[in-house]
Amino acid sequence: MSQTVTSPFQIANVRLFILFRVLFNARFYYPVFSILFLDFGLTLSQFAILNAVWAATIVLCEVPSGALADSFGRRNLLVLAGSLMVVEIALWAFVPRDNLSFMFWVFVVNRVLSGMAEAAASGADEALAYDSLQEQGNSEDWGRVLERQIQMQSAGFVIAMTLGGLLYDPVLLQRLFSFLGFPFAVTADNTLRLPIYFTLGTALLTLLTTLKMREVTTAKPATDRCKEATCEAFRLVWEAGCWIFSTPFVMILLLCGLLGDSVIRMLLTMASQYYRQIEIPEALFGVFGSLLAMGGFIMPVLARRLVEQRTPLFNLLFTTTLILFGLSGMCFFWPWVGLLPAMLLFSCMYLIGFFLSHYLNQATSSDQRATVLSFKGLFLNLGYGGIGLLYALLLTFLRKKAIQAEPGLLETVLKNQVFIDSLPWFVGYFTLLLFVLLLVMKMTLH
Repeated sequence: MSQTVTSPFQIANVRLFILFRVLFNARFYYPVFSILFLDFGLTLSQFAILNAVWAATIVLCEVPSGALADSFGRRNLLVLAGSLMVVEIALWAFVPRDNLSFMFWVFVVNRVLSGMAEAAASGADEALAYDSLQEQGNSEDWGRVLERQIQMQSAGFVIAMTLGGLLYDPVLLQRLFSFLGFPFAVTADNTLRLPIYFTLGTALLTLLTTLKMREVTTAKPATDRCKEATCEAFRLVWEAGCWIFSTPFVMILLLCGLLGDSVIRMLLTMASQYYRQIEIPEALFGVFGSLLAMGGFIMPVLARRLVEQRTPLFNLLFTTTLILFGLSGMCFFWPWVGLLPAMLLFSCMYLIGFFLSHYLNQATSSDQRATVLSFKGLFLNLGYGGIGLLYALLLTFLRKKAIQAEPGLLETVLKNQVFIDSLPWFVGYFTLLLFVLLLVMKMTLH
């Protein structure tokens, strides 16, 4: 197809795709996510249930949403994602706090809608942008688009992390208002919903962004009736699944992504516990979260150069080597210096995301692109859920072992010891499964 633009960023859908990713992910409550639920009055067990509901919703909706995007239209699924985000955040912003039982069930609905929004957006946004690039420009520029998207998303994340933490701190806001001469008395009740209100604003902007997108006609003829489109969606799921499992390169790619992503995400969820063990003050936790997000300005540049100059196998081995260095370094729990291996490990998330998007879009035909990309999301979430269950079993085993060794340990000391003992297991787990994957690659790829 002849090129009609000189830069991929001249294409409206490409620009809107980047803006959508920034707004959809810039959530101001992220730095206080867990304590925010608890401050609303929920218990830790209820918070765990809500996380399970969210993860289960994504797993159930991930692949069907991709197929619906390929049959009903990618823009339609993105508009749905934006609409769900608005309702999801609005429920959180305005739910009354006087009835804890009612509030919990509102949060259940909130988590279901959030999971559905994540699933609806997953795959559809990339597919729409990539097809727009194929139609109006050069698909070889997709690496440049990904690089810019990750950089802009990182910038949005830094702003949301920094501002969200500030908005939630009543002492800091009180000092600011006093300095500016405003006679306001700021309390924790005043600041409780401020990050949510700001996120509601980005949700409305997200919806407006999706409404400005334009559908791209693919080679597959569009179905006009709802019943036909639904049947088409289920057929696409079956065909995409068969294609993935019969295409060794794609299957290996997804399995490698599953392995690396699951290990890094699991340790990311425990980052604050790790920081505490290496003697980092709690006041700096959010700062390091922002610093990590700034890695999004550097790693995509490296990733784009790697895909342009190196083979997929080299990029796989390079990324897994960095992951192993990061994992091994974290096991030593060096005070302060332990930040370096942690940042190295967490930064590999950018490489994994870039490589998966680049190679999958390159290998997949337009008519099933959103469905295949949704399978990517399914693989990654199944991997995260699977390692979560394994880690819970490991913690139970290590806890019993520690109690038998030293029965008189205090609960806080016990938790810290179990966490420290658990980290070397990640190195063994990752190394073993990586070795298995390399064997499978040798047997299947020629």
